[in-house]
Amino acid sequence: MSQSADKVSKLVGRISISLDQDLLAELDSMVQQRGYESRSQAIGDMVNHQLIDHKQQLGNSVMAGTIALFYERHTRGLQQRLADLQYRHIDAVISSLHVHLAEDKIMEVLLVQGPARKLQAIADSMSIMKGVITCRLQLMAAVMPPIISADGSTNQYGEASHLAARAV
Repeated sequence: MSQSADKVSKLVGRISISLDQDLLAELDSMVQQRGYESRSQAIGDMVNHQLIDHKQQLGNSVMAGTIALFYERHTRGLQQRLADLQYRHIDAVISSLHVHLAEDKIMEVLLVQGPARKLQAIADSMSIMKGVITCRLQLMAAVMPPIISADGSTNQYGEASHLAARAV
């Protein structure tokens, strides 16, 4: 092995991954379109983006956002587990919308609000469920008007909160 190749091998670690053929084809297309030198460079870039996102300090500030899910419709019990998780976090999950897609897939979008760490924990719990293809939390530096008060009264717009309305 040349000194140059030996130096490079000491600077990088090697891993092996298995991808679905369709996903691999999409990766190859992206590599070509974006001008990456290799799959490794593209995957490294994606990993770096994920690590940056992960390293950002999620404080306890109340934030609004969405959790976007893409999952398999036929995974046994998945829809029930997702619904149960949403119900356990009824204080943070404001609403949800799901759409049936082609090839027995479902896209679901949850509107959420709460402490950033809690919202990340909810998204993490969903993302590791068998049958979930992708799960992405997107937080915004804004909050919705208060949806619940200590006495169950209406918000600043004179509307009953969604939780108070459910209890009726």
